[in-house]
Amino acid sequence: MKELGITQDKLAEHIGVSQGGVAHWLSGRREPSLDVIAKVLKYLGLPEMVIGPISLHPDNNVEMTLQPTRSFSYPEISWVQAGSAREAIDMGNVALCPQHTSDVWAGEEAFWLRVSGNSMTSSVGTSFPEGTLILVAPDIEPRSGQFVVARMLDSNEATFKQLFRDAGELYLKPLNQSYPTKVVDDTWEIVGTVVDGKMPTSVFL
Repeated sequence: MKELGITQDKLAEHIGVSQGGVAHWLSGRREPSLDVIAKVLKYLGLPEMVIGPISLHPDNNVEMTLQPTRSFSYPEISWVQAGSAREAIDMGNVALCPQHTSDVWAGEEAFWLRVSGNSMTSSVGTSFPEGTLILVAPDIEPRSGQFVVARMLDSNEATFKQLFRDAGELYLKPLNQSYPTKVVDDTWEIVGTVVDGKMPTSVFL
């Protein structure tokens, strides 16, 4: 990065993450997923690398979920705890929460939530029926079209919706058209980006 004059900000913007996330990777405090490593390799113009029996090349569209080499465990917290955002992960009772694994590295502060209600249930395309587990990564900055957990600052009430941008404005959109779309104004805070989702026998993301 030094030789190419690429700053942490430039790298973060190119691969769609926060500058803080890149700083954690470079310091060794956290590690990126394999698809992120592939994006970094391509951006820096580096050759392929081999991890065990896996050849990872920047031009490959690698799907690692079919043959995971490792998994990560995260706590399942309540929606009340999610409304407290990052503070929920610092609470002593998180260690007593149910743990679920994922092939996705979502950061040290990541957590699972269980979908409640039917606002994200759709008869076509992607759907998150009630009971679906969603993995929330607070350190990953969301892009338009991704699924997020957000909270209202005045009430700490958390909600799960799809984030999208239209005419310069950000919106929280339910997949169930019976529910209203809401503008993301200064009364809202994005808790984290949803990076994985699963039922006992199905993966929705």
